[in-house]
Amino acid sequence: MSSPGSVTHWIDQLKAGDQAAAGNLWEGYYRQLVARARQKLLGAPRRAADEEDVALSAFDSFCRAAEQGRFPRLNDRDDLWQLLIMITDRKARDLVQSERRQKRGGGKVLDEAALRPRGAPPEASPLDQMLGHEPSPEFAAGVAEEYGRLLGLLRDDNLQRVAVWKMEGYTVEEISKELGRVPRTVKRWLRLIRQMWEQELGP
Repeated sequence: MSSPGSVTHWIDQLKAGDQAAAGNLWEGYYRQLVARARQKLLGAPRRAADEEDVALSAFDSFCRAAEQGRFPRLNDRDDLWQLLIMITDRKARDLVQSERRQKRGGGKVLDEAALRPRGAPPEASPLDQMLGHEPSPEFAAGVAEEYGRLLGLLRDDNLQRVAVWKMEGYTVEEISKELGRVPRTVKRWLRLIRQMWEQELGP
């Protein structure tokens, strides 16, 4: 029987859907995963993401799969580390291949200026025009519904609070003071939130 606070105990709790266990495992393995990702990304173009993004993506994928029971042989810290290495290496490889293939869109990524009508002055921003209109009740209701759905995906009180405060305009330093955490922890949580939402929303 595993003791509370042990990696084996946290693995058992994670399989049962305990998000606190995921947080404990993340805190314990974060530095190792980032170091592993940095090693795999060495010398590769990294315009869109870095080793922390890779580590977060790998850990999130691991947690989702573990909760779904896809790792029947995941029993102890040795099994855990082998899985995390495998997933992190795959994420790093996929990132390198994607960066080299797309080269940030293969030269086809358009900025805001590309949306400006022909002959319009440079200061005529199409985004400003779109954002300047009052949203319809239907649009506002749809945004509120999607906002609630995305918050529900986080399934962790701290992550939900961080997401809400950040969208309300709080700085990382202000959020860290509210939670009694160091800014680096808040930044990691924000990266995790972004990664989870990007996976849900797709490209």
